[in-house]
Amino acid sequence: MRKENLTRELSRRQLLKLGAGLVGVTAAGAVVPKALLKPDRVVEASPAAQDPIIGVYRHFAATDGWIYLPGANPPYHPDNLAPPGLTTYIFGFRDVTSIEGNRDLIFSQKMKCQLTSPMFWLDEWRNENPLDPHDNTTDFTLKLTNLGLQIRPDLIDAHTLHFHGFRNAIPIFDGEPHSSVGVPIARDLTYFYRARDPGTYMFHCHFEETEHVHMGMVGGVYIRPKQNFLGGASAPIARLGGSLDAAAPMGYVYNDGDGSTAYDREFALVMNEVWSLAHWCDSHVQLPEWSDYNPDLYLMNGRAYPDTIAPNGGGTDSATGDLIPPAGRPELKYQPLSSLITCNSGDRVLIRFINLGYVEQSMRLTGIKMRVVGRDATFLRGRGGNDLSFLTDSVHIGAGQSVDAIFVAPDVTEKTVLKLFSRNLAHLSNPGMPGLGGPMTEVHIYPAGTLGDQAAANDWGGA
Repeated sequence: MRKENLTRELSRRQLLKLGAGLVGVTAAGAVVPKALLKPDRVVEASPAAQDPIIGVYRHFAATDGWIYLPGANPPYHPDNLAPPGLTTYIFGFRDVTSIEGNRDLIFSQKMKCQLTSPMFWLDEWRNENPLDPHDNTTDFTLKLTNLGLQIRPDLIDAHTLHFHGFRNAIPIFDGEPHSSVGVPIARDLTYFYRARDPGTYMFHCHFEETEHVHMGMVGGVYIRPKQNFLGGASAPIARLGGSLDAAAPMGYVYNDGDGSTAYDREFALVMNEVWSLAHWCDSHVQLPEWSDYNPDLYLMNGRAYPDTIAPNGGGTDSATGDLIPPAGRPELKYQPLSSLITCNSGDRVLIRFINLGYVEQSMRLTGIKMRVVGRDATFLRGRGGNDLSFLTDSVHIGAGQSVDAIFVAPDVTEKTVLKLFSRNLAHLSNPGMPGLGGPMTEVHIYPAGTLGDQAAANDWGGA
């Protein structure tokens, strides 16, 4: 049995709460059996006492880093401490699953976080063998390692992973540090989830959340429905569920039963914004006045237009664990996800909108109506099967909200380019630069049969 050393340095918040906490512990000691207060009794917390992991496993690391954003807002942007080619200090996460067995390589990823943070897709729990209650191949575990902050070693903040909107989190895995636990520097915590409700979710660090969320510790989570594997009354099994039928949809957004949320291509757009003064303050050991919040860069998947339509990154170097930058764009190494939407005529295209900033967004697609089929991981179908979905060319997304929208690509005889952009025109520029910028991307529509299937969400399909 392993005894855990619970001694740790105080965070900024914990110091203020220490007095009240000691009073509470003193009172509890009078009525709670002493055995319950001894950490060596919590055998279940020891990895040695756990069964082998079943299902999907990922390993994330929390740290800081630098990214590239266009424009200039002296003296805060570009930051004069930034390495050559980069401009902005951030906090964030990295997926280190591929180097799981080498802790030295994992800690070499300190100062190499990305924006947005790595996204992940889960399949709805379906207990594939009903006769075996332990056949939980769709269960999900995620280990979080806190690497610390290289630029700010004075900040001894813990980190958490809060699955925003998730309905079934066991309290200790919720990531809200006042009711669960944070991960101290150089320590790990493995979260466990059983995904039961399909839809578009998000995650963020919930420790010092005003700062950590804004600094970039945000990403998307997507739960795919069991209808992909099981089909429905009028919904064939999807290609994501193993179908080899080229006419089958890639997948479904929800368990609709009738195929109304089927899609052929999938794109995730995570929006947030940057107040360059706050990022500069963090790198220069200053404290911003958050009530003066005034962002000057608005992002989509961690980039501002026209960088939003630059290629995706090249994945992870298997030898070093480092990110491989997009072709020809080394400055975008730590912003690996493109927002360019590509499709063939007739394709049903799913866009998963997420707003993890503090400013409401309204996104407009020129020339095509989108059908909104879900909001906040909730299927828009009412009691009795009433269809609550709706057609629109603009979707409104508040802070901390998500929207699932599907459009059908029109017939074209040559490549056609449309714009998807914020309707707040003040957001559509980069500071100190002429022309369009901010949260804008493009939709490239090709004649039928031009593009191949997507290898993954946000993949261009061979474009």
